[in-house]
Amino acid sequence: MDILTLIKDLIAKAAAISWFLFLLSWIIGWAIKGAPIPIGKARRVGQGLVEDAIWGAFWIAVGSSIFWLITYIASLLSKSFPAPPTPQLPSS
Repeated sequence: MDILTLIKDLIAKAAAISWFLFLLSWIIGWAIKGAPIPIGKARRVGQGLVEDAIWGAFWIAVGSSIFWLITYIASLLSKSFPAPPTPQLPSS
């Protein structure tokens, strides 16, 4: 496994887990906010979860862009180095 494949794999896993947690907190937040609970504090907790999920989605998008840039730079660096020379014995 080369470094470029490793970076792409880690980015994909981190992004997938992050989006899953975003969706989970978004769903739980709306469920708490919209539930017929007479306690106002519970609804504020739901609203806080929804707001945090929105901020989380924003930072996931920013982070994914930065990771894409890292992958792009790593791919440029991996292509820029020539293959190492192979030693050749002089023929007599």
